[in-house]
Amino acid sequence: MTGTVIGWWIYLLTNSKLALGFVGLSEVIPALSLALYAGHHIDINEKRKLLLQCILGYIGCVILFIILSTNYTAAHLHHWTIAVLICSVIGITGFIRAFSGPTFSAMISQIVPKDMLPTAASISSATWLIASICGHATAGFLIALLGINKSFFVILIMILGGYFFLSKLSVKPVLVAATAKTWQSVKEGLSYVFKTKEILGALSLDLFAVLFGGAVALVPVFAKDILHIGPIGFGWLNAAADMGSILTVTTLTIWPLQRNQGRILFFAVAGFGLCIILFALSKLFWLSFAALLMSGCMDGVSVIVRSTILQLKTPDALRGRVMSVNSMFINSSNELGQFESGVAARLMGTVTSVIFGGCMTIGIVIFTWFKAPSLRKMEY
Repeated sequence: MTGTVIGWWIYLLTNSKLALGFVGLSEVIPALSLALYAGHHIDINEKRKLLLQCILGYIGCVILFIILSTNYTAAHLHHWTIAVLICSVIGITGFIRAFSGPTFSAMISQIVPKDMLPTAASISSATWLIASICGHATAGFLIALLGINKSFFVILIMILGGYFFLSKLSVKPVLVAATAKTWQSVKEGLSYVFKTKEILGALSLDLFAVLFGGAVALVPVFAKDILHIGPIGFGWLNAAADMGSILTVTTLTIWPLQRNQGRILFFAVAGFGLCIILFALSKLFWLSFAALLMSGCMDGVSVIVRSTILQLKTPDALRGRVMSVNSMFINSSNELGQFESGVAARLMGTVTSVIFGGCMTIGIVIFTWFKAPSLRKMEY
């Protein structure tokens, strides 16, 4: 919900595609800078307590967004000043996310038995996607009905609810003694990822596909300037990819992939690129929605394959560090992709830049197909 509200808010304030790109850059720089240290910190600390501290940080950031979106702030500060302050708060969320995202993932193995990890990974992905769908779509309605400021109050209530429920989790044991030097500990996590070819290959393919193929950052531009739809239509467009993902994730949770997971991953990422190109060319809302929906279906395959590999291949003592590397590759690629999309749109134009991104995604799939035969033949 926060991402959708901020995307619409920033574009209303600045009418700048490049500003949308800087929103992503504001988050990814601190998230990347702290990612490796965060993995070490997560492994040597109690995860439940750390997660609750992160959520308290998010609560503080939402309160700052509430202040920045008031009429008083709008009357006393220039719109570009407000945009810079928004990006500054997003930078704080980037620092928090460096710890919160990997902590969520690392806790799964401490909640369910090991033989249930593949199913738990799928359910975890599905839960996140359901929340994302509801968040994107609901945010569009909230902007239309309540305005930006009151939408943040709803978000604040949701996060407080999340804090309450997560506080009910039991305390999790710390599996790593805080004796290793920080850099040595960080190197252990990196070394494990780079020597485990299945993990490295899946992460790399997803990284570059999201980096070049992500059109989500420019959805506000398509909604406002090309498709000429309001905030409700914008919310549905923002939710479309996640809706497709949840369809795939739910299907693959009930009927898991049995064979040729690596080969299927390649076809899914190539299909994602084709859907992005179709979205760029569309001038009709329903076709744009369908293209993003199908891109989400393709992305859902990647989510399932990657998350299952990570849960099955990662030792418990290294989970925080490996999940942090995963966060660097995958989560941060969304924000880097957002920045790339903003810059490319400024240089090439909106439609051309998205077509370029889709073509690059397909090109990366073809390159990786020949350069990473072990990933292509991978099965679990």
